[in-house]
Amino acid sequence: MTPTKRKSRPEPGAGKKSTVAQGEKTQKELVIVTGISGAGKASALKAFEDLGYHCVDNLPLELLPGFATLVSQTRETERAAIVVDVREGVTLDRLPEILKSVRTLLHTRVVFLDAQDAVLVRRYSETRRPHPLGRLETVSRSIVEERQLLDPIRNVADTLIDTSTFNVHELRAHILSRFSQEDRSKHLLVSSLSFGFKNGIPLDADLVFDVRFLPNPHFIPEFRKQTGLDPKVAAYVRKFKQTREFLDKVTEMMLYLLPHYISEGKSYLTVAFGCTGGQHRSVMMAEEMAKRLKKAGYQVKSLHRDIPKKS
Repeated sequence: MTPTKRKSRPEPGAGKKSTVAQGEKTQKELVIVTGISGAGKASALKAFEDLGYHCVDNLPLELLPGFATLVSQTRETERAAIVVDVREGVTLDRLPEILKSVRTLLHTRVVFLDAQDAVLVRRYSETRRPHPLGRLETVSRSIVEERQLLDPIRNVADTLIDTSTFNVHELRAHILSRFSQEDRSKHLLVSSLSFGFKNGIPLDADLVFDVRFLPNPHFIPEFRKQTGLDPKVAAYVRKFKQTREFLDKVTEMMLYLLPHYISEGKSYLTVAFGCTGGQHRSVMMAEEMAKRLKKAGYQVKSLHRDIPKKS
């Protein structure tokens, strides 16, 4: 009889522990970082580590369900992030199936990092590292093969991040902003880009504005060798009534659109301003728009594709 009484006394407390555990389970999270080699997975994983995630690189897929179970049952671990990529080999095809079972244990998100082929080739050239698929093929050919292997994973990804215009620090800042548990109401990263139509429209532009209707500083001799970054050139473009009206109208539209992009889960947006050569009017416009959106509280960086590079 006595042992029976001792077993019955802790039951209310045990029930409370079960309730807490269930509450913790709803808060626990697993992030699977994947994507194209060279797109920045290692840098992204370091950013997740800075956010307090328990991080594991290149976890074998066969161990993923067991790892998810361990995270769900371990009180000290609330958030975890792992990297799964082409190093996994042929078993990559099993990830969508394994993902279904993992999501019954934890809130799970798949983050797929990508970049333009030309950017990936340049990064491999700069680092002089071989592609994971081997040395027998060119980097370009290996990238094509890797995209085919990762296509099933890309199709189940919750978040796609194009890192083509990010450096290491910008990617880290983007991950910290996107996945921080703090207020994410304005986590969207906006790129305000200038370009010249004679060199083609940027492929990654989400919104394109043609500013060739504005007077061209190129035809003023003292401005010809300058760019829109020069205060005198910027003042010249800004002095026209149509410039100010255009900026006000575009700013109003951007401040209307950005909250809607955020609510739909968009994490980055490229707004492009184009003139003939990408030297004067578009540069001034991209800089001014960046200032206005920063003032409104958004993360913004200005980029100028076609101005001469400083030696």
